[in-house]
Amino acid sequence: METIKELLAGNNQWVRNTLKVNPDFFDKLSQGQKPQFLWIGCSDSRVPATEITGAVPGSIFVQRNIANMVVHTDTNLLSVVHYAVKVLKVKHIIVCGHYGCGGVKAAMTNEDYGFLNNWLLHIKDVYRMHENELDAIKDEQKRFDRFVELNVVEQVHDLTKISFIQECWKEGEFPQVHGWVYSLKDGLIRDLGVSANSNKSLGHVYKYKHG
Repeated sequence: METIKELLAGNNQWVRNTLKVNPDFFDKLSQGQKPQFLWIGCSDSRVPATEITGAVPGSIFVQRNIANMVVHTDTNLLSVVHYAVKVLKVKHIIVCGHYGCGGVKAAMTNEDYGFLNNWLLHIKDVYRMHENELDAIKDEQKRFDRFVELNVVEQVHDLTKISFIQECWKEGEFPQVHGWVYSLKDGLIRDLGVSANSNKSLGHVYKYKHG
C-alpha cells in the first residue's frame, strides 16, 4: 500500500521523467485543454482512462462513477457531458465498462448494501430489461460478463436520449457515442459495436424537436 508521501514522491518522479522527454510539456498543458474524447467509466481504480488507452494528459475528459452509469437525474454527469459537448466540442463520447465490475456483480445479487442500494437500482433495471437473455445463460461467469456488456449498451442508449446531445446532432455528426468493455485479465478493450451519432434508433417519445 502506498503512503501519502510515496504518492507525492511518485508525482515528483513523474514530473522529472516527463520533462526529460518533453521539456515544454507542462507549459503547453497549462495553456488549456482541447480533448477529443469524453470518457464515462467506472470508478474502479484498475481502469484509468489515459493509461489503458496510451493517451496523454489533456486528451481525454473523464467522468467516472460506480459501474459507468448514465443516470438522467445525475446533475454531476449531465454537467460534465454538457461542458464536454457544448464547450470543449469533443468528437467522441466513450462509455467504457469492464469485466469483473463490482457494481454490476452486486446488482446481480439480493444482498442488502445499505445506501449503495439506491445506485444499484439503476443497474438492476438493466437486468430487468434483459432478464430473459441473462437468465438463459446458465454459466454464472458468462452471465456476469454479458450483464457487463448489456449495461454498457444501455448507457450508450441513454446518452442518445439527452436533449442537448440530440441538439448537437442537428448541426452535424458529432459527438459520436461508443460502447466499450475493458478486460482486467488481458488489458484489452473490446468495442461492442453500438456506436451512434443520431437519435434514429430511439422511440419517438425520446426524440426532441430542435429549431
